[in-house]
Amino acid sequence: MGKKKKFFQTWKDKGPVRAKKYLGQHFLKDEEIAQKIANSLSFKKYTNVIEIGSGTGVLTKYLLLHNIDLVAMDIDAESIEYMNNSFPLENPKAMLGKSTFKVVEGDFLKYDLSVLFGDTQFAITGNFPYNISTQIVFKMLEMKEQVPEFSGMFQKEVALRICNAGGSKAYGILSVLVQAYYDVEYLFTVPPEVFDPPPKVESGVLRLVRKENIALDCDEKLFFRVVKSAFNLRRKTLRNSLKTFELSDVLKEDVIFDLRPEQLVVADFIALTKKIANDTV
Repeated sequence: MGKKKKFFQTWKDKGPVRAKKYLGQHFLKDEEIAQKIANSLSFKKYTNVIEIGSGTGVLTKYLLLHNIDLVAMDIDAESIEYMNNSFPLENPKAMLGKSTFKVVEGDFLKYDLSVLFGDTQFAITGNFPYNISTQIVFKMLEMKEQVPEFSGMFQKEVALRICNAGGSKAYGILSVLVQAYYDVEYLFTVPPEVFDPPPKVESGVLRLVRKENIALDCDEKLFFRVVKSAFNLRRKTLRNSLKTFELSDVLKEDVIFDLRPEQLVVADFIALTKKIANDTV
């Protein structure tokens, strides 16, 4: 208990980092919420975790209470300096069990993660900057074979969009593509006042767990094209939104083309992709 107590006391004695609007920074200051986010990962069948946007480390310290190999990444040089100078981790294994810790300055969207993890499995978590949160999810999808779990904080509207099961305006490209490969759970809502500075909207915390079998029963590249094309003209029926695919008149008579994209679940999009792949104009 003494070592953990020293860890938290050392942390609280440090000065603040200035939140930068252009980076979309809103630093979480609620310890209980930070601990809940850290505990939202199962830490099963992997030890590598990357935290995106570590900021002032309020989430980082709770992640380090688990037996993991943690990489805290931030694009903000001031945050990086703070993290490097504030964690008493000259000997992290002695202080925090089996955890190891590394601070990396970099842009997650551009960073070559193979440098950090090779081809091993790793989880992703963080209090994500609102302005790049959807791009973070799309990059995660590109690496889905290596990412068994993903959890973190989004603008509530985006979090609900990812979880939406269909039939409403909130349902879209992100909903379908994420749910094709992951089981999605909306965990809880976070009010603005627990951040510094407080955002103008509520936040939501999600957990994504990769499905046992993520091999789609269709051409994956075509599946992505179909989903994106359908929602780019979401007010139109599929017969109109998918015109660029130059489908045969016979296929276009299929009743599925009378529907709008928000009326299709993931399985329907997979079936539609297979119909298009087998179509002969």
